[in-house]
Amino acid sequence: MKEEIDLRIRAFRSIDDREACIKYVEGHEKVLEEYGVPKVTSAKAEWVDNPDVYPIVAESSDGIRIFGGARIQIKNDFQPLPVEEALQDIEPRFQEYIQRELDAGRKVAELCGLWNSKAIAGRGVSWLLTKACVAKAGVTLAQRLKIDTLFVFCSPFTVQMVRNVGFVVETSLGMEGKFEYPKPDMLATLMVCNDLDTLKAADENDRQVVFSLREKPRQIRKEKGPKGELFIEYQLDF
Repeated sequence: MKEEIDLRIRAFRSIDDREACIKYVEGHEKVLEEYGVPKVTSAKAEWVDNPDVYPIVAESSDGIRIFGGARIQIKNDFQPLPVEEALQDIEPRFQEYIQRELDAGRKVAELCGLWNSKAIAGRGVSWLLTKACVAKAGVTLAQRLKIDTLFVFCSPFTVQMVRNVGFVVETSLGMEGKFEYPKPDMLATLMVCNDLDTLKAADENDRQVVFSLREKPRQIRKEKGPKGELFIEYQLDF
């Protein structure tokens, strides 16, 4: 196995690593500015002090630079999920949907805040980061936390990758699951996974990777990207 690690993908609790959280927030805001995207609810910084938030970051092997990330935010009584805020004025039925889940005793969370910097654009890392953070690390982390219902509010670029790991479009809301967000000429898709234990709707290859990371959250994997192979050190336990 190659000794040099190209990238490390690490999960942690937000209140345990404030410095990393600040780097995450700054990086996310910069990317949105670079691409001319209005600030979305998932880019707000209030989650940094929320003990029910678990970021997953893609960082240099020395931990100094963060190139991207995503996070799991569990529904609690003092901070709404980003998707709740995003949909509160355009789809009031979504709040009823969440309340039904909670009333049924299900733990609800959102996989949100996915971003990656231009510094790694064109190297295939964006594809890897999406799969690792949205799919592999996210679902692995959710499983450990015993989450029952996991939402994700996707841009068009990430729908298929999220679908590959077992999420389905929530067609009962919006325009068959689609919403004009964060502005009228952009579409976001609401997706949900209700079977984190089995991931029956997942692509089989992605499903096997997810289960591998569940069973062994610390491992080094050789990941194949569009422009070659990368060695990724996963640290998904915390």
